[in-house]
Amino acid sequence: MRDASLLGPWVRRFLMEHLIGERNLARNTQRSYRDTLRLLLPDVSRWTRQSIDRLTVTDLSADRVRQFLSELEEKRGCAVPTRNQRLAAIHALARFISLHAPELVEWCGQVRAVPFKKAPRALVTYLEKAEMDALLSAPDLTTAQGRRDHALLLFLYNAGARADETAQVRIGDLTLPQVPDRDLASVLIRGKGNKSGRYPLWAQTVRELAGLIHGRGPSEPVFLNRCGRPITRFGIHTLVERAAARRRSRCRPWPASASVRTRFDTRRRRTCCAPVWTSTRSVPGWDMCRWRRPTCTRKWIWR
Repeated sequence: MRDASLLGPWVRRFLMEHLIGERNLARNTQRSYRDTLRLLLPDVSRWTRQSIDRLTVTDLSADRVRQFLSELEEKRGCAVPTRNQRLAAIHALARFISLHAPELVEWCGQVRAVPFKKAPRALVTYLEKAEMDALLSAPDLTTAQGRRDHALLLFLYNAGARADETAQVRIGDLTLPQVPDRDLASVLIRGKGNKSGRYPLWAQTVRELAGLIHGRGPSEPVFLNRCGRPITRFGIHTLVERAAARRRSRCRPWPASASVRTRFDTRRRRTCCAPVWTSTRSVPGWDMCRWRRPTCTRKWIWR
């Protein structure tokens, strides 16, 4: 590096060498850090009236970092957790630069002195068994899309997977037996932070998935949208909202706590409490699957 004071080469090394080569962070984390710098650098360039490629490390002062965080909340409408996530990326960049350029340690200390803001914890909601049954009964099983919706909702309820994890499940990740009521069935789920786990599936879920993936290759996604393309987490969100709206419009009353907003990760912690225990408690060799997710349930719902 010819000029250690220029910010551009440090950003390239941080994104290409440190995050990928040294830390091997998850792809979503890499994108989050990149997006932070994509928002930050144009603002600093505008405030200093310099082109981005001529910015120096010291141009990214602690005061400008605070100004950037304030604009995130005021102009972009970002919540406190998002603000703290952006600040964590800036702290990581400052720490990386100081490790390779000792003359910038003082600057790093000033930037890393910018504190995180405490955010209120949102109330974690969940669905009761009757509410979940009502949601599962919403899709129209006489149509192909309705059967797909029902299978996806049932998979979310069974596996307790996040929306993004569900969208990434491939047919090859499923282990479906010939006799669902007798043999073991499971699914490999790849979660946040490159963590993977194999979790059991109920016989009813196996029957629904078997009809959904019939005649398709192992590399294809399990769940497709109506255009035949892989469904996204946003598509899953729309699907759940559509099922809830359809259930509300029916004549039978919606269960008492229907106004509670349900998140996918909330369903993830809630599902594994009773249903997974019931389906695996008598099966030898499923101790890890039986206990792993209820631990998350206690942490997130009864903490």
